[in-house]
Amino acid sequence: MRSPHIGQGSNSVNVRRYNERLLLKALRRAGSASKADLARLANLTGTAVGSIIASLAEAKLIEFTGRRVEGQRGQPASLIRLDPRGAFGIGVRLDRMGIETVLVNFVGEVLGRRSHDTLLPPPAAVLEMVRQDIDAMQELLSASERQRLAGVGVGQPYNLGSWLREIGLPADAFHAWAEVDFAAELGRAIALPVFSENDCNAATIAELFYGCGRQHDSFVYLFLGPVIGGGIAVDGDCLRGRTGNAGDFAVMPVLPSRLPSAPAPTGAWDILLTRTSLSALIRHLRYRGETVETRVDLEACIARGARAVDEWVDDCVDALAPALRSVLSVLDSSVVVFDADTDAGLIDTLMQRLSDALAAITPEARGLPAFVRGSFGPDAGAIGAATLPMFFNFSPRTGILKGASVQTQEVSYVAF
Repeated sequence: MRSPHIGQGSNSVNVRRYNERLLLKALRRAGSASKADLARLANLTGTAVGSIIASLAEAKLIEFTGRRVEGQRGQPASLIRLDPRGAFGIGVRLDRMGIETVLVNFVGEVLGRRSHDTLLPPPAAVLEMVRQDIDAMQELLSASERQRLAGVGVGQPYNLGSWLREIGLPADAFHAWAEVDFAAELGRAIALPVFSENDCNAATIAELFYGCGRQHDSFVYLFLGPVIGGGIAVDGDCLRGRTGNAGDFAVMPVLPSRLPSAPAPTGAWDILLTRTSLSALIRHLRYRGETVETRVDLEACIARGARAVDEWVDDCVDALAPALRSVLSVLDSSVVVFDADTDAGLIDTLMQRLSDALAAITPEARGLPAFVRGSFGPDAGAIGAATLPMFFNFSPRTGILKGASVQTQEVSYVAF
């Protein structure tokens, strides 16, 4: 691993970095490609591609996998693909009801995981648990592979102690989390770079880097978990906003739920997560007499079409459709990526119902978005966290051309 580079070189150096990442992105999308393919996909000259390919091969980020005949003439072309062992990332997802740590390779394959299904303990206890989990992930790599760890990503809700009434958790369970910067604490506890993002921004980045981003550079991302989360991808990058909470669907104002299970609002308006979340679904199932203690219980209710599920879907779509229409009107996006912590047919049902509801309220001269299933399901947050060091080190973000640092948190660029 070479010394960290913080993007303060000449403009030509920045352009070179950007073009290297552009070729890596083209390979992620294509799977494998020849130099001629890459020149066409990246809109670069053959000479420039040849030089960059040599550099990436020397850095062991790519490998040559065979040859194919291009057309009817000339020598067979060498095929190039990403080297799965070119880089590795560790991701830590913190949620109010659990902790998950995963290890992924350069092509997004999950190589190992550890999880703790528990109400989130105090920060000091979590730090020790996560440190041990990171050590366990590193044990899965050889000594040389550990040198290619791009870092550790942390994905977590930024306001762990908020909206506990709406999701049915004890009000005093997360007071300590309001005073701690967990990613900074972790960075002081381990000898690896640490990257952090809102958990749904991290999941959006995973879609950009390993999932739907292989076909779409811009989309609205929705994730249905204990709360409703979201993210916004624009031109191959994730829109963060001033505090990192851009795409925060959960707190969009909505009219109060008509379900008898919903908590009484404190005013004339409520927030979206009260009506559109798995917490709201579980609350309504229990109100109707269903026993729901685990994800298996929840998926069983969904699969057999419990009446309470249909009632909640009606209420969910009634709240989410106008909120989504508002977002689409502002962003002018043509794609919505939808994913969830659970399925059993729920994702397809909600995508179809949302599409129908949007059709009924979309104004003249405005089109409907395409709904696309997310790529990672319950793994979205953890894989998203593991993608953060990969994305900020190997994605062609436009800030590179300006010599910008890797991320607003001033994390150094790791070059191999």
